[in-house]
Amino acid sequence: MSTSPEYATFHFHALHHADQPLLLPNAWDVASAVALAGAGFAAVGTTSLGVAAAHGYPDGRGLAEVKDATLALALRLNGRLACPYTVDIEGGFGGGPEQVADLAGALAEAGAAGINLEDGLPGGAGLQEAARQAEVLAAVKQRAPGLFLNARIDTHWRVTTPPPLSETLTRAEAYLTAGADGVFVPGIVADEDIAVLVREVQAPLNILFTPGRHTVARLAELGVRRISTGSLLFRTALRATLGTAEAIRTGQPLPEPGGAALMYEDIQRMVGEEQGE
Repeated sequence: MSTSPEYATFHFHALHHADQPLLLPNAWDVASAVALAGAGFAAVGTTSLGVAAAHGYPDGRGLAEVKDATLALALRLNGRLACPYTVDIEGGFGGGPEQVADLAGALAEAGAAGINLEDGLPGGAGLQEAARQAEVLAAVKQRAPGLFLNARIDTHWRVTTPPPLSETLTRAEAYLTAGADGVFVPGIVADEDIAVLVREVQAPLNILFTPGRHTVARLAELGVRRISTGSLLFRTALRATLGTAEAIRTGQPLPEPGGAALMYEDIQRMVGEEQGE
């Protein structure tokens, strides 16, 4: 496909309205993003946990260092992928609507086709006031109107007792009115809850894939338009790394799929050895 930013953005929007939901794998660095794009995925996202952890920082704290790493990754992905990419920016990494909008504008200029923006407060300190979050979303949309603005609602994310779905729906309506293009509700796993959201949310619904609870086929039947893997790939890669290292230390057979590990030359080729990187 064309690599022009305008086409990538248009194509990314269109992927949310295709016959099948957009399965969005989430990368944490250039190599993982290039590998996923090369495997034929229609688009690639970033994982805030993966990016933060890969640089030695915790996720979801709004740290300036993670903001810098996120923008740096977006800049390094520009022009390298044969598909659109979208960037997870936590809650905007602090600041007011103008500062978050400036970050969105910088990401658009870096070639990103979309962003995730969550209403969870840093450090798990509850949720941003819906009206305040709507102001941020409106400022982002004004500054970078072409970006696919995915409004993440954290009413059900890592909470012991989630509120009624009515609160999620109220926030979704406010965020869509402010200019969001899609709604992402991580932590929702039950078919009946997903069905309600699909029916009531007047925009593409994004669900976080939960192993053992979800299949792509079933989420497609329910009407979900975007399925994210979140930090799952990053966490799986770390688990495979530890398992392989431990097997080598103890003289045990390498765990599956250890025999299918990428070759050194493959990685060099993916990240652009010819560019001296």
